[in-house]
Amino acid sequence: MAFVIFLGAAVFEIIGCYLIWLAVRQGQLWMWVPALAALGFFGLLLALSGMDSAGRAFALYGGIYILASVLFMMGVEGIRPDRWDMIGAGLAIAGAAVIFLAPRGA
Repeated sequence: MAFVIFLGAAVFEIIGCYLIWLAVRQGQLWMWVPALAALGFFGLLLALSGMDSAGRAFALYGGIYILASVLFMMGVEGIRPDRWDMIGAGLAIAGAAVIFLAPRGA
């Protein structure tokens, strides 16, 4: 379930940041309203992740965000990731998995 929450957070953060990117580049100030709403949902989802530490939630989320960003680059921007993009995303996911799956005392 945590992965679904983090994936949803990534979607909302990417949408929010992309709308700000477009608003600045295209001078369409109205895009700030849905952008800030999306970023608010992003923060809410991270808070609902169930992690015992905000820092761990952010670190785990970071790996998922990197993977989602590469998928966004492919799907929305039509840019094919190169091997360095894929290696970096793989390393980020591996790091996030270590944080998530690490055995911790009760």
